[in-house]
Amino acid sequence: MHSAGAAQQHSSQTKRILVLGDSLSEGFGLKSSQAYPALLAEKLRAAGFNFEITNASASGGTTDGGLIRLPAHLKRKIDIFILELGINDAFRGVPINEIERNLQAIIDKVKARNPKVRIVIAGMQLPNYTADNYVFTFGKMFSELATKNQAALVPYLLEGAAGNPSLNLGDGIHPNAAGQKILAENVWRVLEPIARDTANSPASNVE
Repeated sequence: MHSAGAAQQHSSQTKRILVLGDSLSEGFGLKSSQAYPALLAEKLRAAGFNFEITNASASGGTTDGGLIRLPAHLKRKIDIFILELGINDAFRGVPINEIERNLQAIIDKVKARNPKVRIVIAGMQLPNYTADNYVFTFGKMFSELATKNQAALVPYLLEGAAGNPSLNLGDGIHPNAAGQKILAENVWRVLEPIARDTANSPASNVE
């Protein structure tokens, strides 16, 4: 868990962000402090926002697994929810409608416990994303989910990092520390105005 707290602010003002993702959000092969959620915590702190970030991501994470892992993180109030799952399902050829159904179920569960939660969906793409119907449908699924749920969308989490050997580990899939900085910037562009609005809203006493 990474905390981003402005000095001298009362703990009751602390807002919470939950990140539920896979190896891209966990920071596969890196220190947790190098993964983009930890970098976001630094950005929040530098901006003077009092946020606590919980990174509930796991390498190999799927939407099914996310549904299983989620309840343990719903015991505390969530102000902003960042959802980054689905690519591992796609690599396994899971039907798009099943992936979308699971992602919607995750969102519904978070909303049920946190009606005022702000949601950020991290979009992903498969290689050659216009090559066939599965790949195309997977790519547009995230924007459709965002629209349906009035969520903010990071169009493509790996924008600027994918396919660049200098920004990825030897496997060519997972971002290295420099690549994670780019992921953090991609998310920050979307998160910053939401965090600003959330920071200025009254804090809840719900734990």
